[in-house]
Amino acid sequence: MERSSNDLILKTTTNIIVFIILAFSVNSFFSGHNAPGGGFIGGLMGAGAIVLLYLAYGIGPINRVIPVNYRIVLAAGLLIAFLTGMGSFVFGVPFLSHSFGHFHLPLLGDTELATAMLFDLGVYLTVLGVTMTIILSIAEDDGDTSD
Repeated sequence: MERSSNDLILKTTTNIIVFIILAFSVNSFFSGHNAPGGGFIGGLMGAGAIVLLYLAYGIGPINRVIPVNYRIVLAAGLLIAFLTGMGSFVFGVPFLSHSFGHFHLPLLGDTELATAMLFDLGVYLTVLGVTMTIILSIAEDDGDTSD
């Protein structure tokens, strides 16, 4: 039997806090190749925001709203990180060599783009996928150990 709760304050504040956490997560991701932060801490903060949604609304409703298989996110992150490292061999430079350039992008103007950001994207997705897979596996465990 599913219990019905009236957690109005929790749900209302969760909507605001999740937005703030995700904004810091994205900010940390984008500033990571030049300053402290990056894919790892950004992925942890992103996972924390999603976990907060699960705590406030429950597993069923969030799985319907965010129908993501986090194992696929994990695999995509590993693939991106691996291919970023292997891409350096294509250009005949050492493994995980870093390169960057300045480009003029519409709406953003002069922007620095770096290959380290691609690697950070792989780390971000891997950390998000691993963290969410572990937490959801624990949450969905019924505690029955008699196989």
